[in-house]
Amino acid sequence: MARDFADAFYHSAAWKKAQRLAMQLHYGVCEKCGRPAKIIHHKIWLTPENINNQDIALGQDNLMALCIDCHNRIHAKAASVREGLEFDGSGQLVRMQSPPFKNVERF
Repeated sequence: MARDFADAFYHSAAWKKAQRLAMQLHYGVCEKCGRPAKIIHHKIWLTPENINNQDIALGQDNLMALCIDCHNRIHAKAASVREGLEFDGSGQLVRMQSPPFKNVERF
């Protein structure tokens, strides 16, 4: 979920171009685990103070291709994602889906 100050940035042509390039440079592969990447992550997170710094906002050295699970882990470590929430394939914050029940006895 884009924070309000970054909403226009994440809808800009410049961000979409940088995102596509980052995904191409990493062959669509998660840089952490090797699974298919779905999200381009800012290593230095965007803030109102740095969003206009092109090296941080759009620079390929600050972008990382990640799968959803690795992206969620990074944000969970930073405690920016509240319990019960996760990022979906488009980078939006959503409620976690309950896993299907396993080993349930049938009566």
